[in-house]
Amino acid sequence: MNFILGIVILFGCLLGGFTMMGGHVFVLWQPYEYVVILGAAVGTFMIGNTMKIVKEAGKAMVEAITESMPKPKDYVDVLALLFVLLRELKAKTKSEMEAHIDAPGESDIFKAYPTVLKNTELVTFICDYCRLVLIGSARPHEIESLMEEEIDTIMRDKLKVYQAVTTMSDALPALGIVAAVLGVIHAMGAIDQPPEILGELIGSALVGTFAGILFSYGVFGPISAKIKTVREKKVRIYMIVKQTIIAFMNGSMPQVAVEHGRKAVSAYERPTANELEQATIEAASKKAA
Repeated sequence: MNFILGIVILFGCLLGGFTMMGGHVFVLWQPYEYVVILGAAVGTFMIGNTMKIVKEAGKAMVEAITESMPKPKDYVDVLALLFVLLRELKAKTKSEMEAHIDAPGESDIFKAYPTVLKNTELVTFICDYCRLVLIGSARPHEIESLMEEEIDTIMRDKLKVYQAVTTMSDALPALGIVAAVLGVIHAMGAIDQPPEILGELIGSALVGTFAGILFSYGVFGPISAKIKTVREKKVRIYMIVKQTIIAFMNGSMPQVAVEHGRKAVSAYERPTANELEQATIEAASKKAA
């Protein structure tokens, strides 16, 4: 919704202001200039990045436009899942828990939280460290260091798309100049034409510079910033898992451990203590049933 509203305001004010100052909007419609600029941008993007990043860019842009990031309920679901897992780790035998950790897709614990289960990367992360807790030989500070290293790696991988799109956005003004130069070259080939024709050709060429700057700072720059915001929030949920598991390894009861995880959520999205308590009570009652 924000994206659509922003685009409407951007182009509404841009074209409206241009019209009010006496400009003719149809002058800005120079499709060949846009083909040169956007085509060159896509080409350089593919030259500078692996095919995996190119494919991931489309997914990341959709996530940014739709604001596909964790909601407060998602945090509650993760914390409730961790509460049940840690409670079971404390009460059940190693062999009983291995069935849940080795095959989370078949586990009643994970099936109770389908929104978490469909995030396979997060589920793998949770299961890997629950397995280390289950083994019991690792010390909390060693696990914490390992988790921080893995989260840093995940963050770097998730932000590669942001860096790639930002680089493309930064290059668009220069590509706009390239399109404008090509337009000027074309205009110079018609130097013997009447002034009105030559003026139209030069005006068309300048649209390239305008479009390059507009696409850079008005479209792809904001999208890349939104990609960073969305991806950072998606990785933040791993910090919640880390804080919860480390608190448990340091001797906290499951109910207290998930409170450590709750505190890792941004203040304006953080579920209240009562909401988390209610979620854990419901999780416990589901498991008992």
